[in-house]
Amino acid sequence: MIRAFLTRRAEWPARIPDPDAPPSLALLWREIGGLARAIGGRIRPLPPEPNPDSDHPPVMVLPGFLSGDWATKALRADLRRAGFRCYAWGLGFNRGATADIIDRIDSRVQWIIDRTGYPPALVGWSLGGIYAREYAKHHPDKVARVVTLGSPFSGSRRANRAWRLYHLVARHPVDNPPLDFHPAPRPSMPTFALWSQHDGVVAVNSARGAPHESDRQIQVDCGHMGFAYAPTSVAAIVKALTEEIAADQDAATWALGDSIRRAAMPGAGGVS
Repeated sequence: MIRAFLTRRAEWPARIPDPDAPPSLALLWREIGGLARAIGGRIRPLPPEPNPDSDHPPVMVLPGFLSGDWATKALRADLRRAGFRCYAWGLGFNRGATADIIDRIDSRVQWIIDRTGYPPALVGWSLGGIYAREYAKHHPDKVARVVTLGSPFSGSRRANRAWRLYHLVARHPVDNPPLDFHPAPRPSMPTFALWSQHDGVVAVNSARGAPHESDRQIQVDCGHMGFAYAPTSVAAIVKALTEEIAADQDAATWALGDSIRRAAMPGAGGVS
């Protein structure tokens, strides 16, 4: 009887992993220690603003869901020590997308431009990266580059462990926000997606995205909370903020993404 069962089971079709499946519960539990370290980062003093003649572009850091500038203080301190004029988003607690979020971010970005004379690079952690990508498409002349940190911009918007909590707090489904969001298409400026196989909140495929959805997909050895303080994350962010993207590669990536979007349009001979 047991032999017959094992024989039948061997004939079952192989289970195909769901690319939009959220991370395992084991990885999620590991994020608790990372959360404590991220909160502890607010105790560290913030270094003074670097020399205004720095060759680096100014940087604005956008926090993740249910966090604020207190959660990104350690990261901003590390980026200032690396020579960047780094600024908080200054918009309070991130409770989810609102109808005016793009306009509110624009007011802060304009403040940075008025202060430094240059458009900032946007570094967005988790949901903050979704905001950064979307804002960059609305105001491409005001953004130098975009760097996302474990942001669920690709595939299903439920490919994470936070979508149910988001629905409860934000008062709208994660896949039906109060404004028109299309985070997957790549912004026109250099765009980098940092992701980790140890992320306990966002699925790998969602944070990494398809090759045409960013210029670089950079793997980082940290958890989801670690994007805000881990040395490996800070080093990867600094590299993303300073790496030059060749114009021909940038154009090729944009053309590839455009061809894929066109192929997927109804009546274009692709998947409708």
